[in-house]
Amino acid sequence: MLVNASAMKNDMKKGKVYFIGFGPGDPELLTIKAYRILERSDLIIYPGSLIEENFLSEFSGEKVDSYGKRLEDIIELIVKAVERRKTVARIQSGDPSVFGAIGEQIRELKRRKIDFEVIPGVSSVFASAASLKTELTSPELEGIVIVRPRGKTLNKDHLDEIAKLPLTIVVLLGVDKIDYIAERIASVRGWSEPCAVVYQASRRDEIVLSSNLENIVEEVKKHGIERTATVIVGEAIKGYIERSYLYGKGCGYGCGL
Repeated sequence: MLVNASAMKNDMKKGKVYFIGFGPGDPELLTIKAYRILERSDLIIYPGSLIEENFLSEFSGEKVDSYGKRLEDIIELIVKAVERRKTVARIQSGDPSVFGAIGEQIRELKRRKIDFEVIPGVSSVFASAASLKTELTSPELEGIVIVRPRGKTLNKDHLDEIAKLPLTIVVLLGVDKIDYIAERIASVRGWSEPCAVVYQASRRDEIVLSSNLENIVEEVKKHGIERTATVIVGEAIKGYIERSYLYGKGCGYGCGL
């Protein structure tokens, strides 16, 4: 495996921060790069409400749970470690770019001219699709949209407007509002629209529910699911019977990739 040894030594001399995408929870879904960084990190700041400390047991760095801490508290921890020329791993669940709230942390690091890097991870969106053993796209769909419903941190959403578009809808941070989500989307697509909910995707206690908007609310409540779940709505859940252009006859450049 190729590793930039000189870059690593330089990071250790001056201190550096890594935002690590830890994935949906299964430690084996960590990228090799993320694993290598965690192995040599002096300080590991992790979200204990989403990632259990025992998932980090093989890494020797000091571990601090960020749950309940303010942005200022986390930045102070990071700054003190970097001033001591330490390597800091700031763990984010899933992928840091999807509702990871790293923007405000990055802003503070830039203000202080602290070097940092973002390491991508497997989002719960894609771990959930893997658990469903399906694609989120099809030859006839334009793509997917990832949203969250209105609530404590969002005054308004556009679920009914999005439902008018030929897209697979993925809703994060909202399974506790499953009845509201179902009603808003069903008002456009109808109650028979396929819907799936994946709780704790990739973990040992994973629960996969696949139904439609009419029945998914009862299923979710029956299993007591209130958080850490992905809601996916759309025909793509059922799979498709069309042939993709990629493998079609005479598709030209890029066939069969």
